Amino acid sequence: MTKRFLSRRELLQTAGGGIAGLALADLLRGASTTGTERLNPLALRAPQFPAKAKSIISIFCYGGVSQVDTFDPKPELLKRQGETMAGKGNIVVSQGNPGGLMPSPWEFQQHGQSGIHVSSLFPHVAKKVDDIALIRSMYCISNDHAPALFQMNTGFIQAGHPSMGSWVTYGLGTENQNLPAFVVFADWRGGPIGGAPNWSNGFMPAAYQGTPFRSAGDPIVDLKPPSDMTPKRQQRWLKLLGALNEEHLKKNPADSELAARIQSYELAYQMQFHATDAVDLKKETAATRELYGVDEQPTDYVGRQCLMARRLVERGVRFVQIYSGGGNFTESWDAHFDLELNHGMHCKETDKPIAGLLTDLKSRGLLDSTLVIWHGEFGRMPISQRMNGRDHNPHGFSVWMAGGGVKGGTVVGATDEYGYAAVENKKSVNDLHATILHQMGLDHEKLTYFYNGRNMRLTDVSGEVIREVLA
Repeated sequence: MTKRFLSRRELLQTAGGGIAGLALADLLRGASTTGTERLNPLALRAPQFPAKAKSIISIFCYGGVSQVDTFDPKPELLKRQGETMAGKGNIVVSQGNPGGLMPSPWEFQQHGQSGIHVSSLFPHVAKKVDDIALIRSMYCISNDHAPALFQMNTGFIQAGHPSMGSWVTYGLGTENQNLPAFVVFADWRGGPIGGAPNWSNGFMPAAYQGTPFRSAGDPIVDLKPPSDMTPKRQQRWLKLLGALNEEHLKKNPADSELAARIQSYELAYQMQFHATDAVDLKKETAATRELYGVDEQPTDYVGRQCLMARRLVERGVRFVQIYSGGGNFTESWDAHFDLELNHGMHCKETDKPIAGLLTDLKSRGLLDSTLVIWHGEFGRMPISQRMNGRDHNPHGFSVWMAGGGVKGGTVVGATDEYGYAAVENKKSVNDLHATILHQMGLDHEKLTYFYNGRNMRLTDVSGEVIREVLA
């Protein structure tokens, strides 16, 4: 008689009440999940209440954009140029000694029917202010890049938590089972500090992590099978693998990682046919490509990413994130020195593509159902640093949203006379996340995932919807 050994999983499930209790919570959660959801974690799910938006495009300006040079004019800086920033207590900077007050080298003008002030750095986006809800009173916890990036992306300053894209796809699934639900475009100069944890699934199943796409060539590395793998052979291989995995899943219904792995094999196969088509910009008209700045410099790279983002949400992709800026210092928005060079370069790269995206979405009737977010991890100081640069500033900065049920032409909150700290109608990162989830039909207090003995949330234990920006 052949002796049968228990697997590790079987041992934990059968070795007594004490050890079996380790898996009790997950088993209970699994028992309440439908078979379809277990086999496909990205199955389409209804929102918790009627949603204003179906998809999100996040434009993340990594490095920290200066609010007083873009969307938050401060005439007081010119009046008091070179003076110490009085009355603000001990000014904590990231690098070097703080200098005097430094006015913006760019002029601000009012635009649109709403009359919102925008600097000359964004001449194209300025024409879209009546579609934009601008929050001038954002603040965050950390003045260091990595923890601030993690907080803006995951709600927490530590790595290891699910990103906002993961929470949205966990709550709603995706309308297109042939493409990833959550796509990430990095800058050609490199990724942001902290890397992949910024779009990680954290403690959720792997199916909810962001999938990095490239804007040239195959959208995903190793997307195509080896030359000796014929389509017929690959179908037979996947069919056998799927049958074995599903048989194993029946015996282990609480194994969410296995369910995610099964779904990922099928998705990878489908993407061989659909992903390349989704990002094929040759199918766009010359006028559309020009609208985004494709085939022009310096807008080509970001223009391609923004146009691909539109094509992806058009096909039912739930969350697309575009990173502007990579690497360190000048390569990102991190203007510790030579602010004019830094922001001048990055704004020229992004201004036309972002405005083109808003225009294109609106002309196709997609802006109503697509929430566009423009943000960084924090802002910058109103005082000088090194050679006319600005240091990190988590105390007050600007973020804007457009589409997806947002009330355009709106300004919320204000910073002090210098642009240093949010003082009027202050808004936290948790508030921003609660608002984004709300527009997707998700209650940030009820969208939870049981982990480590508690129901975890994107907004942790705080956050209120920013009602002022809702249409």
